[in-house]
Amino acid sequence: MAVARLGRQAKRPGGFCIKMTAVAILGLCFIFVWSMFSFSSSSVTTRIESFDNIGKSPGSKSTRASTPSGTHQVASNGGEEKRANDSAVSSPAREHKYEKEKKEAVNGKKGKGKKKLPESVAKGKNVTLESENEDSEIEKEDGDEEKEVVDGKEEALGDESEGNGEAGGEGDNLMETMDKESEEVKLEDDGGESEKRGKKYKMKGPLFDPKAHYSWKQCSTRSKHNYIPCIDTEVGSGRLQYRHTERSCPKVEPMCLVPLPHDGYGPPVPWPESKEKILYKNVEHPKLAAFIKEHSWVMKSGEYLTFPQNQSELKGGILHYLESIEEMVPDIEWGKNIRVVLDIGCTDSAFGASLVDKDVLTLALGLKDDLVDLAQVALERGFPALVSHFQNRRLPFPSGGFDAVHCGGCTIPWHSNGGKHLLEMNRILRPGGYFVLSTKHDSFEEEEAMAKLTASICWNILAHKTEEVSDVGVKIYQKPDSNDIYDLRRKKYPPLCKENENPDAAWYVPVKTCLHPIPSAIEQRGTEWPEEWPKRLERYPDWLSDKDKLDADTKHWKAIVDKSYLTGLGIDWSKIRNVMDMKAIYGGFAAALAQQKVWVMNVVPVHAPDTLPFIFERGLVGTYHDWCESFGTYPRSYDLLHLDHLFSRLKNRCKQPVSIVVEMDRLLRPGGWAIIREKVEVLEPLEGILKSMHWEIRMTYAQGKEGILCAQKTLWLP
Repeated sequence: MAVARLGRQAKRPGGFCIKMTAVAILGLCFIFVWSMFSFSSSSVTTRIESFDNIGKSPGSKSTRASTPSGTHQVASNGGEEKRANDSAVSSPAREHKYEKEKKEAVNGKKGKGKKKLPESVAKGKNVTLESENEDSEIEKEDGDEEKEVVDGKEEALGDESEGNGEAGGEGDNLMETMDKESEEVKLEDDGGESEKRGKKYKMKGPLFDPKAHYSWKQCSTRSKHNYIPCIDTEVGSGRLQYRHTERSCPKVEPMCLVPLPHDGYGPPVPWPESKEKILYKNVEHPKLAAFIKEHSWVMKSGEYLTFPQNQSELKGGILHYLESIEEMVPDIEWGKNIRVVLDIGCTDSAFGASLVDKDVLTLALGLKDDLVDLAQVALERGFPALVSHFQNRRLPFPSGGFDAVHCGGCTIPWHSNGGKHLLEMNRILRPGGYFVLSTKHDSFEEEEAMAKLTASICWNILAHKTEEVSDVGVKIYQKPDSNDIYDLRRKKYPPLCKENENPDAAWYVPVKTCLHPIPSAIEQRGTEWPEEWPKRLERYPDWLSDKDKLDADTKHWKAIVDKSYLTGLGIDWSKIRNVMDMKAIYGGFAAALAQQKVWVMNVVPVHAPDTLPFIFERGLVGTYHDWCESFGTYPRSYDLLHLDHLFSRLKNRCKQPVSIVVEMDRLLRPGGWAIIREKVEVLEPLEGILKSMHWEIRMTYAQGKEGILCAQKTLWLP
């Protein structure tokens, strides 16, 4: 009707204008309808292209990685973009670039497969190289299985058991598949209230770029030759500040080499002479000179720091002190019943030095603050030491690992903040373990507060004595070995921890103000005291179900050490004292070196199954660590680093794997050695990186896809 009326009006005078108006209206309607259909169609096409490309190219998928600070970032196109929401769709242009990079990565792999390490060994030398396939019964790899991190440790999704770090520490859990890559990471803040999760960082192409060229420079930090990246920091005023409270790493991994002491660096005094003297310039510190003047147990004699035998801060001498402890509690038999000890504070390394002669392995915990810290002195002398914060987070040790904890004159306020520091000691102490506390002139209020706290956690005071010679009060406490006494408490504070609280979770996990139940079933770790040393090294406890794999691991590393490492690499083992196994599993490498005059720091990566409790059970020491961050120790701490397929396990964890090589350079003393067992595709570019640092490649050997590289660090610095 309207159209007919419009036609009749068009025949009238002036109808031409009406005609044009109608045509314009129809044209606009057509354009509007067409644009709607066109927009809808193009929108659908864009979505389909994006998701198709994501599906076809797994490497192009935007994934999240948790940075050390706990912030989430998106890894895409080889770069990083901040991500506001978990749901993000890639544009077609970005997806096209992904496909291009994927083709380049594939082409790179094809070209790389033609290369091979030189199969050469020095004449007269023997090298044992067992491929990863041959070791598969000991260490299995399955990087595609999804895993979840609970309280800082990973476990397989869908598994009812807690995997690495179950409260009971059952043997089945120690037999879990080794070195599976995680797909989710959880970091807890100091309060433990928030959780930050992210998928693993996807890296395109090889671990190390074979075409990359490296130009190094020295670190310009104010801590200079004593730089510890996750502890030292610069402040706006230009002065150096030490973080007193928590471990905090730089947002970007350090890519600089730590300088040598300004007076030069000399080869360390070999063991056992280093027990008596060390080179002063190797550990020189602004506050060390003042410390030496105030303490008689350490003296400066020419170019050396000397440590008179039996001298200590205790007036009666350290030997008298150790003997008096055994007299007070006869069950403390140093070197037999007591093998693994933690020394809090590391102010007087005479304690650990004297226990070495009694076959006691004492790990000194250096608490880095503005005062002089002697952990570096202990390491230079050849004693185990670790630098760590002790404030709101747990120490990087498993539960029930130490036979005894010693605090000689340390200034930790055990009774403050709800007694959380003492609760942490309770966690890492073995059931029935001993806490030895020696202090001077305690106030009445402090003694009363300490008495209430130890009573609330059911610690029994075995002995209390004040030395007449040294005027030092010594108290020896014992942790209960059963849960019965907890039920007898009138006040249930601190409460027992919940069943889902993992006592072994210790990496970035806050200290919990609760008591973990003591294992009671025979199949649980901690129900029985270990065998006397050295029997405990090779006698496996009853809670381990599959002892065949452990026995195979022990024999495996003993054969490699005896037939290859001790004779076939050209290493002068008389100059080796401090050793680190950067990816320990059962401690087989350290056990194989038990007859050598060395000690081994067994590092269990946080992404691997939790085997550290068993390492402590064997009478060895170790720690948890994430190698995407710097280790808690001074530069030039170790004589030898051992890496067994560490890099290939970290490909999808660390954003900048080259920073691990930089950290190795920081850890190793000039003249120190690195033994690296890896896949050939990793060793080829790694050799080039080490050469760019002027490390001397002493030996390379390849067999199939597996290889071994032995290198020695030099004094070179840019």
